Amino acid sequence: MDWFSAPVLIALTTLTLMEIVLGIDNIIFISILVGRLPEADRARTRNIGIGLALLIRVLLLFSISWIMTLQEDMFAVMGHGFSGRDLILLGGGLFLVAKSTMEIHHKVEGDPQHALTDAKAAVKVNAKMMLFQILILDIVFSLDSVITAVGMANQVPVMVVAMVLSMIVMLLSAGAINGFVEKHPTIKILALSFLLLIGVMLVAEGMGAHVGKGYIYFAMFFSLTVELLNMRYRNKQTK
Repeated sequence: MDWFSAPVLIALTTLTLMEIVLGIDNIIFISILVGRLPEADRARTRNIGIGLALLIRVLLLFSISWIMTLQEDMFAVMGHGFSGRDLILLGGGLFLVAKSTMEIHHKVEGDPQHALTDAKAAVKVNAKMMLFQILILDIVFSLDSVITAVGMANQVPVMVVAMVLSMIVMLLSAGAINGFVEKHPTIKILALSFLLLIGVMLVAEGMGAHVGKGYIYFAMFFSLTVELLNMRYRNKQTK
C-alpha cells in the first residue's frame, strides 16, 4: 500500500477528522467524570481513559469479522430483531442517560455529605469506579466509531493510524477542554444535556430507529455558539 498516494491520504485525512468529531462527546464525558476526582488524580485518570479508548478501538479493528457478526439479529421481539450491536447501543444509551441525569443533579443540587473514615481509600474507590464507567462508555463509543470507520475505509492500517492520530489530538486537547468545562458551569450543563441527547439517540438506534448524527452535532454547535456569545456579553457587562 502506497501511503503517499492520493486515495490513501484522502481516506486517512477524512477518517482522522471523523474520528476527532466522534471523539468529542467521549472526551467531554471523560472530562466531566474526572472533574469530581481530586486535582492530583484528574490528568492521570483522564489520560488512562483516553488510552483505554484507543486500545479498545484498535482491538475492535483487528476483530472486524467478529464485529460484523454483531450486526446479525440474535433474537426478535414482536417481529423486531435485535443484534449484538443493538444491545450494546441500547445498554450504553441507557447508561449515558442515567449518568448524565445524575451528573446534572449533582451539579445543580449537590451531593449529600457522607462521613468517611478513610478519605484516601474513598478516593481510590472513586477513581476505580470512574475508570469503570469510562470503560463502559469507551466500549459503546468505540463500537460505533469502528463500524463507521469500516464503512469509510477498507485498509485496516489506515484506520489504525487515523485512530492513533485522533487520540493524540484528544490527549493534547483534553486538559484544555477539561479546564474550560470546569471553569464555566453553564458549558458543563450544556455538555451534559447533549450527552443526555446522545444517550437517547443511542437508545433509539438500539431499538432500530436511525437518527442522523449531523442534526445532533449541528444543534451542539449552534447552542455552544449562542452560549459563547452570552459569555462574551456577560464579560463586557462585568467590565
